[in-house]
Amino acid sequence: MAKKGILVLEDGSSFVGKPFGAMRKAVGEVVFNTSMFGYQEILTDSSYKGQMVVMTYPLIGVVGINYEDLESQRPAVEAFLVREYQNKPSNWRSRKTLDEYLTEQDIPGLEQIDTRALTIHLRNHGAMMGIIGIDCDEADLLRQVREAPRIDGRDLVSEVTCKRSYSWAQGNWNLDGGYVNYPRGVANDGSFEAIHRIIAMDFGIKYNILRQLTASGCEVEVVPAHMNAEKIMAKEPDGIFLSNGPGDPEGVPYAIETVRKLLMYRPIFGICLGHQILGLALGGRTYKLKFGHHGGNQPVKNLSNGKIEITAQNHNYVVDIDSIGSAVELTHTNCNDGTVEGMKHTSLPIFSVQYHPEASPGPHDSHYLFKQFTQMVAAWKKT
Repeated sequence: MAKKGILVLEDGSSFVGKPFGAMRKAVGEVVFNTSMFGYQEILTDSSYKGQMVVMTYPLIGVVGINYEDLESQRPAVEAFLVREYQNKPSNWRSRKTLDEYLTEQDIPGLEQIDTRALTIHLRNHGAMMGIIGIDCDEADLLRQVREAPRIDGRDLVSEVTCKRSYSWAQGNWNLDGGYVNYPRGVANDGSFEAIHRIIAMDFGIKYNILRQLTASGCEVEVVPAHMNAEKIMAKEPDGIFLSNGPGDPEGVPYAIETVRKLLMYRPIFGICLGHQILGLALGGRTYKLKFGHHGGNQPVKNLSNGKIEITAQNHNYVVDIDSIGSAVELTHTNCNDGTVEGMKHTSLPIFSVQYHPEASPGPHDSHYLFKQFTQMVAAWKKT
């Protein structure tokens, strides 16, 4: 007899489907992602810790799973929800099916649910907690999800950050031989003569961010999110990078305090959660969006030149730039809702963006930000 999977939301709404992947319950905040491709990168983006992802694109699984497109060592999503799952992938790099991958990684999935109705419900009522059960009583699931802890205020970073520091040397993808490992201090275009020693604070960092930093002429050391400012300064880096990560930025006060102590120390570049932590370290506030920005087709306006960048995003919280005051200048805005997508300090070598410039939805609209960072570091080293 076929198993019946069910998603129950905290408001009592339910969506029936067919389970695949790991056959177990899962609880998390339910959000939708509007990307048409890249489900493997989405699954392994640590920013999704604590969340279940609903894919709005109707057919998922067609390219299987490969070993090159992982953004972290393991998936971070609590569950994966799709309209139609394709169990016979067709791609020359595929090594296993999505079902096999989710099963071995203990991530439950649910297919054949009405993802369009679910997405409309989340847009109308906002992201909310949900629970997946298999052949379970719906009333019991509703009780469990209403008792489950929310992600607001939780420290999810501690669950995804690295346990110890490590160096990173892998750069961009080469079709002939895969990812290139660069000699120390040599960029892919050979244009960088100097080594920029960068400390990357890992709040849930994506591998492709590290590749972009390396390919831009940086020697990168990744450090755990809990490393304090004193230990970071003892390493004497040329610059500080603040990574993406999951959850509420106010749930990581230790990181905010560390960044606050580093503001006057070295050039700083922040992405996503790193951008939000930077905003809080500068004395500002953040707030939660109704359903967040999740997908590879988010338009962002660069206020310096008026250009529109097509960006990849994954966040529920944004910076209230007015709460920071004259210390920062707005650099980028979201074309859909006008929220803050980028800022820079008016007197210090510090800037950040809310979106993911290392991803390639544009495909390379935002890669200039990594060059901007290395130029900022190079200028600081001359002072």
